[in-house]
Parts: sequence; C-alpha cells; structure tokens
Amino acid sequence: MVGGRGTSLPEGAFSGGVFFLEEFLSRYLSMRFIVAALLATAGSGAPAQEFPARSITIVVGLAAGGITDVTTRQYAEVVSGHIGQPIVIENRSGAAGAVAAAAVQNAQPDGYTLLSVVGSQFASVPAMGPAGYDPVQGFAPVTLLFRLPTLLVVPFNSSARSVADLLALGKSKPGGLLLGSPGVGSPGHLLAALISMGTNTPIQYVHYRGGAAITADLIAERLDFTLASYNSARANIDARQLRALAVDADARLPALPDVPTLAEVGLGQYKVGSWCGLLAPAATPKPVIARLNQEFVTAARSPELIKRLVDNGNLIDSSTPEEMSRVVVEEVKNLDKLIATLGLR
Repeated sequence: MVGGRGTSLPEGAFSGGVFFLEEFLSRYLSMRFIVAALLATAGSGAPAQEFPARSITIVVGLAAGGITDVTTRQYAEVVSGHIGQPIVIENRSGAAGAVAAAAVQNAQPDGYTLLSVVGSQFASVPAMGPAGYDPVQGFAPVTLLFRLPTLLVVPFNSSARSVADLLALGKSKPGGLLLGSPGVGSPGHLLAALISMGTNTPIQYVHYRGGAAITADLIAERLDFTLASYNSARANIDARQLRALAVDADARLPALPDVPTLAEVGLGQYKVGSWCGLLAPAATPKPVIARLNQEFVTAARSPELIKRLVDNGNLIDSSTPEEMSRVVVEEVKNLDKLIATLGLR
C-alpha cells in the first residue's frame, strides 16, 4: 500500500508527485485568472440587460374606475404596446393615497414599480400628518400625464346663475354656503377653502366618502355647490340636473364653451394642483427614468390617446423629469402653507 506503514516509495515517485502538483496549481491559477478577467469584462464593458426586460407595475392609490385609474390604464395600454412588455395597474386605496405612495417609495428602485398620483392629494397628505412617504425626497419624477379640469357646479334650479351670484348668496345666507367634498384635504376642499379665504365668503364643508353621495345631495339641493371633474358631472349637466358656473382650467372646455374659467370670473389666482403624474422610487437609475419618460411622452402624442382623454374631459400633458420635479416642489410648498393656515395639520 502506497504510503502505508513500513512501505517505502518507489524511486522517482516523489519527484513525479511534485511535478503533478506544480502542473495542477499552474492550471488552477490560470483558470482563476481567466474567470476574473471575464467577470471584470462583464462588469465594465458588457451591456446590461436592456430596460424594460419584464412587466412594469403602476400603483394607483385610488379605487378602480375613477378618472385617475382609467386614464393611467389608457396610457399603460399605449406604452405597453410600444415596449412589448405588460404594464399592470395595481389599485391600493387607503389613507388618501398614502398606502400606495409609501409602498412605491420603499419598492426596489429599478423602474419596474411606479406610482400614478393626483398632485394636490399627493402633496397635501404628508402636510397634514405622518404619511409614511416624502413627496419630494422619496421619489424620482418621470413625467406629467394629464390635467384634470375642475367644474364649479350648483343644483340646476339654484338661484345662483354665476359665480358672483354664488358668492353673494354665501355672504347673505346664515352659516354661509354648504360645500360637498370627498374628504378633508381633497382638491375640492382645498380649492373651496382658498376661494372662501380670498373672497371672505363663509363656507361650511360637508365631507363624504364618495362622489355619488355628493351628487345626489347636490341634485336634491341639500348642498349649495361642489367642485367636480367634468367626467363625473357631465351626465347630470346634460340632464339639466346640475349647472356648471366655472371651470378651473387655462381655457374653456370645448364641450362646455359657455362656461367661463375661474380666471375669467376673477378667481384665477386660487389654484390647487389638478395634475396627474408618474413617479418612480428615489435612486431609480437616470437612464431608466429617461427611457420611461421617453415612452410616456411619446404616448402623450398619440392621436388616439389624446381623443380618449379629451372625451373624458381631461387635458393631456407631459413634461421632462426636471419640469415635473419643479411642479412637485412648488405644490408641496404651497399646500404646506395652506394646510397650516387652515389648521389641518
């Protein structure tokens, strides 16, 4: 037995073993060098897998079927067809969008999880208290998507046939005007509060869980007015159950050419963000943000998408990431001040 007790090695066996060991070590070290070189090449020169390589999820912090959800889905359909990857819309309602925003802020910053937001709501929730997300530091803006014109509407048989009439009614009516809103800090609530402070018109805020109940009470004249999207109010306007007195938009809506803008009736200085935009988690690589921006901006130029948004009363919009970043910062600044003034913090 080789190497056993009392057995001597044959002549030359030791020198042959040394030769074998040297050859083995030489080949082993050469192989390690080759592997290291390949890894270094892959890390520095070989292209990474092109984005997007799999499906993208857009989280919407509102229930399915609303205008933000519907419009985000319309954008996703166009972009998905162009990039050849599915785009999944995930509705995570709760805490006025804070649940969705916190989830996306903490998601992997790789561009595969995005957030669709309504600007004023996204900016106002953290201003009112702990929300689990930072609207400026927690996200990387991608692009604006659309702007949502807001109508000031009253019961069709209201004595107020103009905004001036409505404000006069509020100053003469005991307790002031009754406004229906979908919740504290909602865009309609905040815009009405700005108008109230700016015109010295007393307003009492009646907060509801949804728009359907507001509309029912407005038609029944239990409320004096509300601020609603064109999409949610148009059927009742057409049915002569509601009357639009003004629209919060840069220009009159083609579908309602006789309805003046807030600027035309002297209230243009009162603004609450009516924009919707797309965000990614902070630290998402800039090339990924650039690719997402390119795809969604291209979709915004699609004649089919433009028609679908206009038919729903939306104004299509887009921006660079830097432009959207400035919009977010300004929105947060303005609403933080307003919410402090209103004592909603």
